[in-house]
Amino acid sequence: MGENKQRMLAGEWYLPDDDELLADTERRAALCAAYNAAETAPADERRKILEQLIGELGEDVRIRPPFRCDYGSYITIGAGTFINFGAVLLDAAPITIGRYAQIGPNVQLLTPAHELDAERRRAGWEKGLPITIGDNVWLGGGVIVCPGVTIGSDTVVGAGAVVTKDLPAGVLAVGNPARVVRELGPGAPAGDARTGAG
Repeated sequence: MGENKQRMLAGEWYLPDDDELLADTERRAALCAAYNAAETAPADERRKILEQLIGELGEDVRIRPPFRCDYGSYITIGAGTFINFGAVLLDAAPITIGRYAQIGPNVQLLTPAHELDAERRRAGWEKGLPITIGDNVWLGGGVIVCPGVTIGSDTVVGAGAVVTKDLPAGVLAVGNPARVVRELGPGAPAGDARTGAG
């Protein structure tokens, strides 16, 4: 493994267009294209493609195409998780999705962070900060999760929210930036899907 890739995996500043990372990107592009083209193929054929693409893939994971990622190798998806159409998972750092999560359409999990310094940004420097999504989380349609964010288990994030900071377990969060509006779980007031979770 080259020094640049080691820096990426360590969460340090790196350049994403070296030969090793470009080869990883080509591998991912071919597998994503094959998966997205296999929408009507039998489930076991689609699963075989996902097993080559995703680093760790739990049982009964369902991902509706189109699906996009940076590398795939640094993604872990727990058993029973459902990912709807148009998901983008940019895994320059690890992305961990727990068991039985529900990921709405057009959700983006974005680990890359770019330089604020214009000259270094123009040169292409970036670093990845890991994203962790707990068990039984529901991310509504169009949710964006920013680099370095952790969302606790059983939390619901409303449609179109932009999550810039960690969210605790068992809450409902909405808005841009996402903010907690109430707790969920035993003893919390009942609600329904009209919270905008999508």
